Amino acid sequence: MSVVTNTTTITSVGAPSRRNTELALLLFAVLIPVFAYANVGLATTDELPSGMLGYGLGLAALAGVAHLTVRKFAPYADPLLLPLVTLLNGMGLVFIWRLDQSPRLHQRAEALFGSFSPDTPKQLLYSAVGVALFVAVLVFLKDHRILQRYTYISMVVALILLILPMFFPAVNGAKIWISIPGVGTIQPGEFAKIIIAVFFSGYLMVKRDALALASRRFMGLYLPRGRDLGPILVIWGLSILILVFETDLGTSLLFFGLFVVMLYVATERTSWIVFGLLMSAVGAVGVATFEPHVQERVDAWLDPFAAFKDGTSDQVAQALMSFGSGGILGTGLGQGNSDLIGFAANSDFILATVGEELGLAGLMAFLLVYGLIVERGVRTALAARDPFGKLLAIGLSGAFALQVFVVAGGVMGLIPLTGMTMPFVAAGGSSVIANWALVGILLRISDTARRPAPAPTSPDAEPTQVVRVQ
Repeated sequence: MSVVTNTTTITSVGAPSRRNTELALLLFAVLIPVFAYANVGLATTDELPSGMLGYGLGLAALAGVAHLTVRKFAPYADPLLLPLVTLLNGMGLVFIWRLDQSPRLHQRAEALFGSFSPDTPKQLLYSAVGVALFVAVLVFLKDHRILQRYTYISMVVALILLILPMFFPAVNGAKIWISIPGVGTIQPGEFAKIIIAVFFSGYLMVKRDALALASRRFMGLYLPRGRDLGPILVIWGLSILILVFETDLGTSLLFFGLFVVMLYVATERTSWIVFGLLMSAVGAVGVATFEPHVQERVDAWLDPFAAFKDGTSDQVAQALMSFGSGGILGTGLGQGNSDLIGFAANSDFILATVGEELGLAGLMAFLLVYGLIVERGVRTALAARDPFGKLLAIGLSGAFALQVFVVAGGVMGLIPLTGMTMPFVAAGGSSVIANWALVGILLRISDTARRPAPAPTSPDAEPTQVVRVQ
């Protein structure tokens, strides 16, 4: 055995970029939806879909553009986030196309709207716009810490986005959309969640020491001082106002829950979680007592099958029966009956199609992919080198996790239905575009955290001895 001593610096070795790993995973993330697309076509028409080649090339082009951008502008970013998101986006397009083929949905759409317009081409276009925004984030946002300069500006912008839907007519009982001539409808809350996370990160980074102080201890909990309760009371009040004036349960839960999660991470005080849960419960119960739309959703949650008696919406009941029909392994792609749910089958309730046609195993696989995205976001927060980056990464990951929870929980009957869209899977332009931007910011933070430190510039710096044993 000989010992060879080389003189080098740690920074000259560097960290692996893992871009080739990302490329290999992206190959599978594209092939899996393409095979699923072919499976749906064979199950419904006994032949391969005519647009399978175009769909596969389109998804591959989007994934390729995103990968090349990450390789060029964020070479040290997390290698798993982009493949996971591409897989969800691709499978979402498959399920939306599968529902577009349903004769029942065609008849229902023609009865309600006079014509049927397939959602798959629009969703593919929205995905392309989302990837374009993803590219723009990585190209122009050189350092995520720049966002800290706009802490209070982001608060104003977020409030404007949340208030705007109040001035537009309600759709299906909720005011969560705004109409723009020539563009269509936009859901501002999807973009507001990112901007709110920026504001909370900048605010809590400055105020976390004051918010962590406790005046007394009661039943094992540190009670916050009275004057420090102000921020959480303001956020609680705003979430209640959103729920009252827009009857938007999903955005209210997301808005308030995000602040409580980030407050807990910033202060490490369990008491904030307890206060947050108590205040959210009080607010939800209070609003549900006098707001009919919220009350209807609570009633449907408590007794979903009562809809068959009183003639109200039976969507929750149909979704539960879809899950039951799927069993463990599912009925097979293209062979379920989740289109009986109605016009929301490809948006709010698309998870029921996943549960019926892929079964419990397939549904758990989808939820596992969502969990991995959240886990990689939390890992990015742990690796971030600056407090703002840590809070922003945990805020974006928390917003993503909360959205998945409130949608999946509503469809499965765990909580009242919220009306939000399942990220990357459900039909909805605002959701897919905003979530691509969210992933772009997470990759920027991850690249900054994993990037090797610069080489020492001082002429007096001594090189580190690296010993190799042969």
